[in-house]
Amino acid sequence: MTLPPDRSHLSTEQRNPRSAALHTLDAAGLVALMNTENRAVFDALDTAASALSAFITDVEAGFIAGGRLIYVGAGTSGRLGVLDASEAPPTFQVEPGRVVGIIAGGDGALRKSSEGKEDEWDGAKVELDTLSLTSRDALIGIAAGGTTPYAFGAIRIAKAAGCHTALMTCVAVAKPAEADHLLLLPTGPEVLTGSTRLKAGTATKLALNTISTALMVRAGKVYGNLMVDVRATNAKLRDRAARIVATLTGLERAASFALLDRADGSAKTAVVMQRLGIDRATAEQRLAERGGRLDLVLGTSAE
Repeated sequence: MTLPPDRSHLSTEQRNPRSAALHTLDAAGLVALMNTENRAVFDALDTAASALSAFITDVEAGFIAGGRLIYVGAGTSGRLGVLDASEAPPTFQVEPGRVVGIIAGGDGALRKSSEGKEDEWDGAKVELDTLSLTSRDALIGIAAGGTTPYAFGAIRIAKAAGCHTALMTCVAVAKPAEADHLLLLPTGPEVLTGSTRLKAGTATKLALNTISTALMVRAGKVYGNLMVDVRATNAKLRDRAARIVATLTGLERAASFALLDRADGSAKTAVVMQRLGIDRATAEQRLAERGGRLDLVLGTSAE
């Protein structure tokens, strides 16, 4: 019988001495302990700040030129990648497929665990081949414990295709030869030994939020701190879009909604129409000529 590799040396697999009596705690004690442990997540993000900045800087030009941000992982890591990817289109109005999440076991693994798939080095090959990777693309293999073959194999495939590559992990491991960047989030042992859906998962989610949001800001999908690419497709988003229009034009609420309707629900188009005194078609043309960047149409100040 072939035994699996011994992973007991990994920090995410070690017992946390502060939670050794976990089963004896009442509800208040469990909440207090987990709250205390979760503070390590923010320390981990501070530790990773330089590496995250370097990765974003490295991939920015390719992304702005139409490249994709691709996340690959298994289990919780894969689910977090798919989650971040799925939220990019409604938040920033980027085309579906600009941020891609690939999880071991396919979409069915989002609801039902498919742990065995994470041991396949070429498990993501079919999905990655379908994407026809280019040098403008960037791929992050996400492996909380720093050993997942599925994520490491994806990094290897992406590097061979000329992509920018990174390993995101919560364990201090050596940077794989095929990874351009090591994004280390050292969260330490979990409250529940080995359960990387806890601190490691939280740190991973925050790091992915940081990367995708920063790239969207750099790509001009944000003006000031406003989600100007939002499109009013339901009541909540209509309200948000109208408030953005009001903030950037000085119009009253009712007038902002009326302008938003004339702009076909596009807050950015509505703002350009009002600020420059032009019709919808001309506003859309001005934006298209400047890559959709509101700052280049109106100027950089959003105050």
